[in-house]
This record gives sequence, C-alpha cells and structure tokens, in this order.
Amino acid sequence: MNGPTRGYWCECWTEKITGTGGPAHLASFDAYSAPQADRWVAIALRTISPALDSDASDEAWTWLHEERAETRRALMRSEPCTVTITHADTRITWTIRPVLFLPLAHRQDAELPACARSFKPHRTD
Repeated sequence: MNGPTRGYWCECWTEKITGTGGPAHLASFDAYSAPQADRWVAIALRTISPALDSDASDEAWTWLHEERAETRRALMRSEPCTVTITHADTRITWTIRPVLFLPLAHRQDAELPACARSFKPHRTD
C-alpha cells in the first residue's frame, strides 16, 4: 500500500433510551468496499434478529430486504449511512462512513523512519 486507500469505517453503538448514560461503543470494522461495509451490518442483523422483540426484528428484516440496496447505493456515492433499530429500551445503531485509510510504516528495521530509533520506552513502577 503506497498511498491512501479508500474504504469505509463502520461502527456499532448502543444506547439506553430511558437512561442518562451516553452511547456505548460495541464494535468497529474497516471495510474496503461498499458491499463489504453493508455486509458487516447485514451479518450482525441476521445474527441478532432471533433475540430481538418482534418490532425490532421487523425493523431489521425491513432493512435487509427493502433498504439495504439503497444503503449500498449511497455508500457507492460516498455518502455516510446509518442503520438503527430499537429493541425494548435499547437503540442499536450502525454507522458507515467513507474514509481514507493511511498506510502504516512497515515493521522491518530497514524501513523504519529515523525517528523510530530515537524512541526510548520508559519503565513504569
């Protein structure tokens, strides 16, 4: 990987609707194509749907069968997308955002930047 690579940053958050606490981050995923990004959400929804209440299960299957194609088209246009379902008093939200992934330095000694050799880890007591 020589330069930035286009992709999608995907996250899953939950939040108690009746609670005072903020959202809780459950998972994240780096996808390198729109199909891979929406598939991540689809797999999660199919996995949890048997445990959801009937309204939430209906929301999940509506997205899977009717709205998923529009999500993928929006991603192909580099638009961010959100999929949300509400189970009992919990809101579950998946977000997908177009991003540029930056390459990381190789870990082989010959290719590390000069500053890497000047780093001295500190011992903690």
